[in-house]
Amino acid sequence: MDDVLTLNFDGGSRGNPGPAGIGVVVSASDGTPLVTLGRFLGPATNNVAEYTALIVAMEEAHKLGAKKIIIRGDSELIIKQMRGEYRVKNPDLKKLYDRAQTLLRKFAHAKLEHNLRDKNELADKLANLAMNRKGEVTEIP
Repeated sequence: MDDVLTLNFDGGSRGNPGPAGIGVVVSASDGTPLVTLGRFLGPATNNVAEYTALIVAMEEAHKLGAKKIIIRGDSELIIKQMRGEYRVKNPDLKKLYDRAQTLLRKFAHAKLEHNLRDKNELADKLANLAMNRKGEVTEIP
């Protein structure tokens, strides 16, 4: 696939740790959503949820055959760790970081951008729906 896909991801927990969920939106270059996914994780921290969302977003893009991606998330910590601007000190996050880096290398070109929360509404909505329903969400009501 030659199209540049945009991956928006969000993770959250109610309590830290607490019941957690993720939201993922993979869109074509014209903005058409190709994948919309919310998933309940059970108990996790906010940062574990954010990394899990990033990993799932890249897995979905890879399944679609993407070679070039733009990754957008509202977690400054995750974006800066993935860019190498911040170190990953937490051992639980280090495992997720390593997995995310391995996935990132599967793409010919990847750009990581910090996205403000108001520009990440759909991924946020999917994460919250997944937490509310304690299950998987693939459609927005």
